[in-house]
Amino acid sequence: MSKIAKLFKGSSSSSSSNSSKSKHHRSRGGGPSPQEAIHKLRETEEMLTKKQAYLEQRIQQEIATAKKHGTKNKRAALQALKRKKRYEQQLTQIDGTLSTIEFQREALENSHTNTEVLKNMGYAAKAMKTVHESLDINNIEDMMLDIGEQQDIAREISEAISGPIGETFDEDELLAELAELEEEEMEDTMGALPSVPASKLPRERHGQRVSSRRKVDEDDDMRMLESWGT
Repeated sequence: MSKIAKLFKGSSSSSSSNSSKSKHHRSRGGGPSPQEAIHKLRETEEMLTKKQAYLEQRIQQEIATAKKHGTKNKRAALQALKRKKRYEQQLTQIDGTLSTIEFQREALENSHTNTEVLKNMGYAAKAMKTVHESLDINNIEDMMLDIGEQQDIAREISEAISGPIGETFDEDELLAELAELEEEEMEDTMGALPSVPASKLPRERHGQRVSSRRKVDEDDDMRMLESWGT
């Protein structure tokens, strides 16, 4: 093999080795992160927005130039209007580009948000799994039975503490005894009243009532006569 062939072969193998290294480096490094891409899109939006303001300013200047020359200098006025048209076309293109970039940025932001949400939900699921692995359903059932028994004991203690202390009596028997006492007291009160005589009082005779009335009338007449005599 000649020296020239060896030279080309060496350069070819070297370039292929460098190319494979470059490809391996890119694949290992990966693409940009969502935050970096969003930041780049925002920078592009700011740049295009500034260019929009510049083009709008140039459009107003060309309109003023066209008005200034008018029919006096038609060539200069037409040139100004042509430049205005080109600026307007660029402005329309920028509007479309901004809409596309804004849509892409919002989609990327939503995708990044969803990724973070799913990642956090995965963490929560793993944590829940870890907690459940440390629990035994049989132990939980035994614990709930113990809790129920302790609640029953606490209820019985509360009822025992709040109950009356000492002898207890039947309320119905006490009411019956009270009624008997009231009845005895009423009988004693009735016995203390004076008794009504059993025999009837003698009636006054009719003749006696007439004579006594007549005597009273005569006495009244005598007193009247004596008052006249005086």
